Amino acid sequence: MRRLLRPLWVLLAVLFLVEAWLWHRLSALLGRVLAALGLPRLKERLAAWVERLPPPAALLLFVVPALGLLPVKLMGLWMLAHGHWLGALAVLGAAKLAGVGVTAFLFQAARPRLLQMPWFAWVHGRVMAALGWAHRQLDPWKARVRETVAPIIARLRAGLPRGRVLRRVVRLWRRARRSTVLDG
Repeated sequence: MRRLLRPLWVLLAVLFLVEAWLWHRLSALLGRVLAALGLPRLKERLAAWVERLPPPAALLLFVVPALGLLPVKLMGLWMLAHGHWLGALAVLGAAKLAGVGVTAFLFQAARPRLLQMPWFAWVHGRVMAALGWAHRQLDPWKARVRETVAPIIARLRAGLPRGRVLRRVVRLWRRARRSTVLDG
């Protein structure tokens, strides 16, 4: 029975690590987007406001991204129902990424307040333990993949002169576009 469940556990570990990776990356990306828009003070003020909230109110903040993205997700489902598969997948994927990014930012700002609630601290500890378990499951596989792929990538990099590759790709792209314009 254990051998049958092993692939399921590995899949669960992969999904958990992908979600954690997205959580980390999208939180940083949201910070950069706000900085690029000239809104870092807004981010700081929002974080300061969240820090002043009582713990239960900080917990309610996580409803905001879900409610804000609900119309977008419904639009994606409507598109799916009407046969617009690619558009629906793009809309639902963008909604997922936006939701994870905003939730990650809110969690970083609210974590100290949330950890004041004993039940939340217990759940947080369990989730961190699960993340450690997922890393222990997949780190040996990741190391093997890196060992296998690293020499291949090194050979590819050594054989391709930098700078020229991009120019060649652009040239080929332009030729292909010109030939399709002339043929069509």
